[in-house]
Amino acid sequence: MAFHTQVPPTADARCSRDPSGARRPQPAGSGAPLRLASGPLRLASRARRVTLAACLSTLIVVLASYASAMLEPSDSSLGIRSVEWLRDHGAAGLVSQIESIYYRLTAPAKGGPALRALPHVGVLGVASGAKRPAARGGGSGSSPPLSFYLPPRLRSLTHPALPGEGVWHATQPGAGADPPLLVTSFRSDPAEYPRLVAGVAWIDTSRATVSLYPGRQEPSVSIPRGGMDVPSRYRHRLLATFNSGFKLADANGGFALGGHTYAPLRAGQATFVRYTDGRVDIRAWHGGPRAGGDVVFARQNLPLIVERARPNPNLNDGPQWGATLGNAIQVWRSGIGVDRRGNLIYAAANDQTVGSLARILIHAGAVRAMELDINSYWVSFISYAHAGALDPSNLLGEMSRSPSRYLTPDDRDFFAVYAR
Repeated sequence: MAFHTQVPPTADARCSRDPSGARRPQPAGSGAPLRLASGPLRLASRARRVTLAACLSTLIVVLASYASAMLEPSDSSLGIRSVEWLRDHGAAGLVSQIESIYYRLTAPAKGGPALRALPHVGVLGVASGAKRPAARGGGSGSSPPLSFYLPPRLRSLTHPALPGEGVWHATQPGAGADPPLLVTSFRSDPAEYPRLVAGVAWIDTSRATVSLYPGRQEPSVSIPRGGMDVPSRYRHRLLATFNSGFKLADANGGFALGGHTYAPLRAGQATFVRYTDGRVDIRAWHGGPRAGGDVVFARQNLPLIVERARPNPNLNDGPQWGATLGNAIQVWRSGIGVDRRGNLIYAAANDQTVGSLARILIHAGAVRAMELDINSYWVSFISYAHAGALDPSNLLGEMSRSPSRYLTPDDRDFFAVYAR
């Protein structure tokens, strides 16, 4: 009699029959899952749930921060505020890279048809290039008439000059023969970019006063902000307003106003400064981190782009202008300088590099100059044809912001020019 022994399956192998009827082992792990694997699976599932919850919590915080920023009072568009929010929350490098690619793709082509006429600026042509007697005094026994300097007409960079090119114009009718504010325009690069036009303003600092006002968001320091626009009580003397520099986080410099230093001034940085005796200057700062008691305001923005009537040699490849769009991207740019007599020169133009902006300011007479803000949304120079800030107009018609800017609260700090 034969006996058959039946071997039960183990955890390591199970048996099945092949066609001959013999038993063969099955690989371990086939069939139902083993109980020992349930613990790691539960841990993995739990980790996924924790990660998902953390991501959702972070997303809620981010969305709440964004929504809060968008609901704050602002005179900027939703798109601009969204971009600025990204810059302020860790995406500044990405935003700058995207902007750089966009501006490179949309850069103007060299050459093309020449302009036939320049945009209209100002209201009245003014003879220039000499001292002129003022319309006052002159009677027997009276003091001799005062005389004021007027800048010479800007030389055209190509021949022939267009009608009115480089000719200075008053911004107010009835301003007399020697107004304290003059504006003009000229073709800044007629050889390579014959359709680019620069707008320039000249401010006689002996007869005009410049003030600096904080905006709603800039400078980004704790500071008394006032009305964040041109005060109504001073508008009867208002001649012009214009944009300030970069956001303080990008300016690599300081901010002082009314005897207080709200952000430390940095040595060597370009500084627009006004003193208590009425003088203004554009210079490299070497006065320590705090402004002295003789300083009314000091606003810094990167290094000088013009010194001794020559471009800064680092403009071609220096890293000092790389915080936003760098120095080689062609974009709306603005700058402020001083001439040999200490008068101010403001310039702005589209499709400019830092180097081309420096050349515009030098051509207009600047011996020292600094870059101010850039991009079409931030560049503004506005003059007012009548007292009370009436009939405002942009220096160039292509400037995108309303000429009523700065008459209502603005997000960024700005300058105002008043008749003394």
